[in-house]
Amino acid sequence: MSTLKEILTRRPLAATIRLTVPAGGARPAPPVGPALGQYRLNLMAFCKDFNARTQKYKPDTPMAVTITAFKDNTFEFIVKSPSVTWYLKKAAGIESGSSRPSHVVASSITLKHIYEIAKIKQSDPYCQYMSLESISKSIIGTANSMGIKVVKDLD
Repeated sequence: MSTLKEILTRRPLAATIRLTVPAGGARPAPPVGPALGQYRLNLMAFCKDFNARTQKYKPDTPMAVTITAFKDNTFEFIVKSPSVTWYLKKAAGIESGSSRPSHVVASSITLKHIYEIAKIKQSDPYCQYMSLESISKSIIGTANSMGIKVVKDLD
């Protein structure tokens, strides 16, 4: 339950913007510029802050970012780690998944790959209270739907 002070100090929202931006590659050009410009947000402040937060990732890693724009032209944003499908494609060394997932195998990965991806995804806000086992099961399901076979050891 919110207290009266919290309710009175809330800032009115203008919009919630979801973007996928390459790590360390936020520039005031499209797609970032037009998305933030229409709400009159400070583009350079966002670009500098986003690039500073994502400098630990390799360049061109697609990062999901959720920007909360307020009516007083201020903003807050949350950066999420790359998607599970991106990690699976990198681990399997493929460009895209299978066109017929349960019939044609695109590639194979080991359980160790799944465990490493699960450890990375555990730091995401929506996964922080999930067990490593449940995150791993979810990743295995995603791999199966992409046509990637999960094996114990690669031969």
